[in-house]
Amino acid sequence: MALSAQNSLLTNKSSLITQTHSLIRVNPSSLTLRSVIKPISAVHSADSSNSKTPIAPAAAASTSSASVATAVETNSAPKKWAVDSWKSKKALQLPEYPNQEDLDSVLKTLDDFPPIVFAGEARNLEERLGQAAMGNAFLLQGGDCAESFKEFNANNIRDTFRILLQMGAVLMFGGQVPVIKVGRMAGQFAKPRSDPFEEQNGVKLPSYRGDNINGDAFDLKSRTPDPHRLIRAYCQSAATLNLLRAFATGGYAAMQRVTQWNLDFTEQSEQGDRYRELANRVDEALGFMQAAGLTMDHPVMRTTDFWTSHECLLLPYEQSLTRLDSTSGLYYDCSAHMVWAGERTRQLDGAHVEFLRGIANPLGIKVSDKMDPNELVKLIEILNPQNKPGRITIITRMGAENMRVKLPHLIRAIRRAGQIVTWVSDPMHGNTIKAPCGLKTRPFDSIRAEVRAFFDVHEQEGSHPGGVHLEMTGQNVTECIGGSRTVTFDDLSSRYHTHCDPRLNASQSLELAFIIAERLRKRRLGSQR
Repeated sequence: MALSAQNSLLTNKSSLITQTHSLIRVNPSSLTLRSVIKPISAVHSADSSNSKTPIAPAAAASTSSASVATAVETNSAPKKWAVDSWKSKKALQLPEYPNQEDLDSVLKTLDDFPPIVFAGEARNLEERLGQAAMGNAFLLQGGDCAESFKEFNANNIRDTFRILLQMGAVLMFGGQVPVIKVGRMAGQFAKPRSDPFEEQNGVKLPSYRGDNINGDAFDLKSRTPDPHRLIRAYCQSAATLNLLRAFATGGYAAMQRVTQWNLDFTEQSEQGDRYRELANRVDEALGFMQAAGLTMDHPVMRTTDFWTSHECLLLPYEQSLTRLDSTSGLYYDCSAHMVWAGERTRQLDGAHVEFLRGIANPLGIKVSDKMDPNELVKLIEILNPQNKPGRITIITRMGAENMRVKLPHLIRAIRRAGQIVTWVSDPMHGNTIKAPCGLKTRPFDSIRAEVRAFFDVHEQEGSHPGGVHLEMTGQNVTECIGGSRTVTFDDLSSRYHTHCDPRLNASQSLELAFIIAERLRKRRLGSQR
């Protein structure tokens, strides 16, 4: 299992909140006080499922990033790699902390904290992504643009998880392939900025870079990078993942509950009606299986696999959570199962690529229409010299028209190089516009057009569309315009809650899932002829 827990969840709202208090005991007032946080000996992320003999305590101890004195090579790159070798390269998009000693003290504390995820889970995800690369699975990756401290609560986590379950059911039913569910959750805080400073009314302050770095209020105290926020981000990530584990394995994600996953505000809508019809068909199929004597108690029917991911941006934090896995002898970034290099930090000779080439997690690469095909091939050679399936996921973000022009050249270059990758569409970032009211938004029609272009190009090139990567939420927000329950420019200000970029709401997310499921169904039927 990707996530494991022994918690069983109650379904009504009040009991969920009560239970969450027992699952997550985080005192926000203590999160920034290092004096009350006792260092915890980090346990390495070994995969116990493949080991039949106990691991000796000495062998099980993690090697903290601060104690790595010799370089460890995990691939065939010409230079040796170490967890801190990225420091010899140019690092973009990193904040300037005013007190280096304070930062070092926080990072030392994080060095001693337990891993948030485990290496065996990351390896399982890599295997699944390898199936998606071959067209035998489909990746559904979604969640917040940027998680925040203020909106951290059990209901928000539950609602995003629930809409991902719904979308997964729709995609699996239409495509008849396994759906790999990966959240932009439990660590997606930091955001790259196009300008390191922001100016308002003649006052110039550092840009807001995410709650794990600084605050969004426009004042000097809030905008000054504070390393103690890293401790709070770690605690929130661990608590979020703890709840997700319980949801995934405690009965909430059981397929028998497929008819109960509809969010209240989507029930009286076209997408709610379509989902209810699909859920009833699934329910009938489950009833038939049970009548035929097939047990519903199998783990496949009662649990789901769920992984976490975020952009690998704040390298000091990522280094502090990197652990040596004694099972494989490889290093894993244990802040998430999967991490990706952003459009602004994927330079071949940059610090982020240097760090990523040495960790064994599955990696994503964000690619815009500016990417040169030859540069992409070189980047993949650096990050995946052994050409391992599932290691590299290319997340394209171009806009529909650019997708039709640019993506074919990238696919052909990768094919000529013989490289194995999983192709994924991010239809969000290439379609951001400014509304007349000044707020950023994304038209649903443009998002849908880019998804269609993604499938059209892969059909034309004979390659596999491996998944989608979405900024979305289970909340009833009004941040992206359009969709069947039309959100207009005038509606944006009514429920515009994002801390960064606009997200699809639950109804829009479900509508997009049905569109993608129809393309998967047509692809499946076409391959059967």
